[in-house]
Amino acid sequence: MTGFGKSVEQLPSKKITIELKSLNSKSLDLNARIPSSYREKELLMRKKIAKTLLRGKVDFSLYIEMTAEQTSTVINKAVVKEYMNQLREIQPDANDVELLKMVVRMPDSLKTEREEIDEKEFDVILNALQHAISQLDEYRIAEGKVLEKDFLFRVENISALLQKVIDMDDERMVSVKTRLRRALDDLKEQVDENRFEQELIYYLEKFDITEEKVRLANHLDYFSKSLNSDDSNGKKLGFITQEIGREINTIGSKSNYAPMQQLVVQMKDELEKIKEQLLNVL
Repeated sequence: MTGFGKSVEQLPSKKITIELKSLNSKSLDLNARIPSSYREKELLMRKKIAKTLLRGKVDFSLYIEMTAEQTSTVINKAVVKEYMNQLREIQPDANDVELLKMVVRMPDSLKTEREEIDEKEFDVILNALQHAISQLDEYRIAEGKVLEKDFLFRVENISALLQKVIDMDDERMVSVKTRLRRALDDLKEQVDENRFEQELIYYLEKFDITEEKVRLANHLDYFSKSLNSDDSNGKKLGFITQEIGREINTIGSKSNYAPMQQLVVQMKDELEKIKEQLLNVL
C-alpha cells in the first residue's frame, strides 16, 4: 500500500499544491496538514480520501501559495506604533530600524485576516485532490501486480513442497512402524501380536496427516482464487494464511520424521514471506 500522488493547480492569485503519501498499515491512519482557513472542509476531504484509500498510513498535505500582489497577513500599525513608543521611553537614543526589527517579532504586530472560503476555489482543490488520489492508486495497482506474481510464486513453492510431503508419507509410515517395532524389541519382552497391532493402529492414527494434506491443498487453492477477486481482500488473504500456517504446523508436529520436518520448515519460510507482504494488500 505504498504510493505517492501529487497535483498542482495554478489560480490567478494562488498556487495550490496537494501531496499524498501512503505507507503500510493494517487500517487507515490519515494525517492531514492543511491551512487553518480550510479546517472547516477537512472532514469532507478526509472522507474523499478514505473512500478510495481503505488502508495505509496516509499523509495528506495541502499547500496554498500566494502568487499575486496580495496577502492575508498585514501589519497591525497601531500596535507597532505603541510598541515603538514604549521602547523609545526605555531607550530614547535607540535606532528606529533596530527597534522595528524587535517590534515585528512581538505579539499582535502582524495580524492575519481570515478569508471566507471561495466555493469555486474549493472545487478546484477537490479536483486536484482526486487527481492526486488517482495517481497514488495507480502506484498501488502497479505494486499490487508485482505482489500478485510473488504470492503466486510462493504458493506454487508451498504446493510443490506439499507434493513432496505426500510422496514421502508412505515412506514415513513405514519408518514409524519400524521404530516402534525396534523399540519394542529393545525391551526384550514377549507381546501379543494382536494387541501390538491394535496399539500400532492407535499410534499411526495419531501420526496420520491425511486431513491436513487435503485442507492445506484446499487453502492454497482458495488463496490463489482470492487473489483474482475484484474486491478488497487483503484481510481475507490474511485469514487464509493463518489457516495455511495452522495446517503446516500440524503436519510438522505429527510427522515425527526428520526429512518431512525439513520440508515443513521450507513451507514455513515461504509462508512468512507471504505474510510480510500482505500488509501491502488492500
